[in-house]
Amino acid sequence: MRNISKFLIWGLAIGFLLLGTNAYLNSKPEAKNQRIYQEIKKYSPYYLDKRVTGLDIKSKEDQDFKESPDSMQIFHQLDKLEKKWGEKHLKLDGDTLVILDNNGSKRATIKVQNRDEMDFIHHFYGI
Repeated sequence: MRNISKFLIWGLAIGFLLLGTNAYLNSKPEAKNQRIYQEIKKYSPYYLDKRVTGLDIKSKEDQDFKESPDSMQIFHQLDKLEKKWGEKHLKLDGDTLVILDNNGSKRATIKVQNRDEMDFIHHFYGI
């Protein structure tokens, strides 16, 4: 009986460790190219609002917009919203990324410097 309780404690410890690691890996956001993402983020309407109760996703354009997904889904939901916005507001013109406003007018341009940045734009924003 003493042997079983020793294995039970170790089994539970390993089980909780595996569950915690799995939750951590599932909640991580997608990998992003920092230079391009930081430039585009300046024009994206979505941002994280940090509150005592947790994180909320808000919009700079719509004061009534607020999403409060759980902690494991917050970064995935933010990525989803940014991708949807990017499909309508980003356009590639050769090796230049053009950022458009809601009316379709050019707001800014970003020079794509290498293949890694181009792959990120294609993969993350789908353009």
